[in-house]
Amino acid sequence: MTPVQLKGEVLSVKQVGAYLSMTVVASGIADQAKPGQFVAVAVGGDDGALLLRRAFSIHKVASRGVFGGTVEFIFAVHGKGTAWLPRQRAHDPIDVVGPLGRPFALPKDPAHCVLVGGGYGAAPLFMLADVLRARGCRVDFVLGAASADRLFGALDAKRMAASVAFTTDDGSYGDRGRVSDVLPAVIDRVRADVVYACGPMPMLEAVYAVASDAYGGAGIPVQVAVEESMACGVGVCMTCVLTVIDEDGQTRMTRSCVDGPVFAGDRVRWDVLGTVPTDAVGAAAMKVH
Repeated sequence: MTPVQLKGEVLSVKQVGAYLSMTVVASGIADQAKPGQFVAVAVGGDDGALLLRRAFSIHKVASRGVFGGTVEFIFAVHGKGTAWLPRQRAHDPIDVVGPLGRPFALPKDPAHCVLVGGGYGAAPLFMLADVLRARGCRVDFVLGAASADRLFGALDAKRMAASVAFTTDDGSYGDRGRVSDVLPAVIDRVRADVVYACGPMPMLEAVYAVASDAYGGAGIPVQVAVEESMACGVGVCMTCVLTVIDEDGQTRMTRSCVDGPVFAGDRVRWDVLGTVPTDAVGAAAMKVH
């Protein structure tokens, strides 16, 4: 896969529950995109002062159609950059780079897959679900959020999955609590072979802990799409550094946008997130005197 930068065209901006969806015509990206990858979007327009792009997980793609290839991503307004996006109208130009990052690894044979998402972080799981089902896999969803209005994709999940479990922190929809509270029972009930998860880092850590403890401690593989801050999307700015255990067993600082955003759960150093541990390769050189 070769990322491309192109001048796309806004097809639509729609409200989706508490979130917003933007669909752009971007044939060169839609043709290559795989579940778990993302796009980096220039915000602010040609006259804006916002230099850094904003990264968004790809929710859906359509490689063909009357408009050509399209890419859809989900977002919420958090600052000037994302506040600029909803002001765009159909046919407005938009600068997009993608597809970026490493996608989810897919089972070689049909498997029982549990997909766990938190809030609109769940967006890339729906493209993944389509691909898994096409490969003969069983798909079950666990979706959580702070409240009912913050859940994402509830109707789509019911349509595509063998089963769906919902949780909300306030109990306004589904079970009161968090996805990690109901996940053990779901894994046991469906005899899951693998867990895929997207959402906030504390949720991913909890999901990894559950998957590791599954089946009496035997554990099952888990893949996590991390939500580190990504500015450039191509590994230059170093804002998305994550502490991982490399193939040689040593702890290293890696760039989520290039080496991720999808990682095997057992590679992430959950115990030292947001820090540079003393045992990391090169940590001594990073120390400020």
